[in-house]
Amino acid sequence: MPRQSKQPWPFDKERAALLVIDMQRDFVDQGAIMEVTAARHRIPVMRQVIDFCRAASIPVVYTRHVLSDGFEISPLETTYQPKLKTTGMREGSVGTEIVAELAPQPGDVVVDKHRYDAFYNTRLDTVLRNIRGTGKVDTVIIIGTVTSICCESTARSAFMRDYKVAFISDANGGLDEASHNATLDIIGKVFGRVLTAGELAEEIQASA
Repeated sequence: MPRQSKQPWPFDKERAALLVIDMQRDFVDQGAIMEVTAARHRIPVMRQVIDFCRAASIPVVYTRHVLSDGFEISPLETTYQPKLKTTGMREGSVGTEIVAELAPQPGDVVVDKHRYDAFYNTRLDTVLRNIRGTGKVDTVIIIGTVTSICCESTARSAFMRDYKVAFISDANGGLDEASHNATLDIIGKVFGRVLTAGELAEEIQASA
């Protein structure tokens, strides 16, 4: 008899897309307004994941969190983070740019968002439903920052839309170890599979 996998679903690289969440300068640069130190430290691992995916012809989709000077486009966010009322992640600013080490390449897709959840009122779902052919993508690989905020919100939202979630533990940058680990715990129990970058590479190779 074939051996039964303990995993809830098998990874199929032909049906996957990579989401790189909010690796922009206002989160990553040293001294930036919303600096997440762990995100900067994990850039090399994120680079490896992007390279694995590119080599396997897995589409790469970036998100950018963007606010506006014209009006408060995310008013509850700025209520909890008052400094964002006047600065940070402004449309057209260098702070919204993806860091150079992970810069998008021709053919990649960049999706701007105004909420933590990258699916909310964006074109992300439409992109995923069509980027490999209609209805082909059923799995999202999630890397980026912040682990417990935008990455977790997007993972939960993907699950609600029936996407399989591969959440890469060492390619997500959190505010602190406690919140990072709490997200990994709940994602792995309920919303997806938690993999290291190395384990993802093995899954990609095995599904070739």
